Amino acid sequence: MIIQLSKVKLLTTSEILALLSAASVLRKEKHLIELLIYCKAKKIKRIKIYESLLQTYLFAGFPSALVSLKKFNDIIPLKNPSQRDSTRLSSFEKGKIICRKIYGNKFDKLISNIYEFSPELSEWLIKEGYGKVISRTGLSIQERELSIISILSCLKYKSQLYSHINGAYRNKVNKQRIKKVIQNLEQLGNKSYTKFGLRVYDDFFKKQNVSN
Repeated sequence: MIIQLSKVKLLTTSEILALLSAASVLRKEKHLIELLIYCKAKKIKRIKIYESLLQTYLFAGFPSALVSLKKFNDIIPLKNPSQRDSTRLSSFEKGKIICRKIYGNKFDKLISNIYEFSPELSEWLIKEGYGKVISRTGLSIQERELSIISILSCLKYKSQLYSHINGAYRNKVNKQRIKKVIQNLEQLGNKSYTKFGLRVYDDFFKKQNVSN
């Protein structure tokens, strides 16, 4: 199955980036290439595409991210190497700030729970996941959360998906945008991604008592 460009043309930039991220972690090479070519034609900023694919390493590992970024550079080559994302804050300090934006008052409990079974992962979650990657410039927190929701729907990680739907909603992404990103996953040829994502989505908003 190929991407239906007639439907992709109706998507916003953040929706396209989310779909691209999902194609990357699922290793759907044909879909990835089609979407990259479309991104180039639509003149989506290179930094946004790059950051969307770069953060996939948190969910699918370095090998997957390397393959996707190589394809990306083949289609949209880097002309002038840019500076690394930099700040005076340490990765750990940045990570705590962005993690609190996403998890709110559940942040301390989250870290404490992870610490009980892996002190290293509790630190890496903050330092590597949020401090080194998700706090980077190039994408807004809303764009990153939508892409992560897309990824986690495809990989079918229920609790993490629930948390990131919460994170997106906490950061002013309305429920219709979240739902649309999940629905768009049908473009990748497997309705189970959307079915899984919408089950978690419905569970979250039912508990929040938020109407349509």
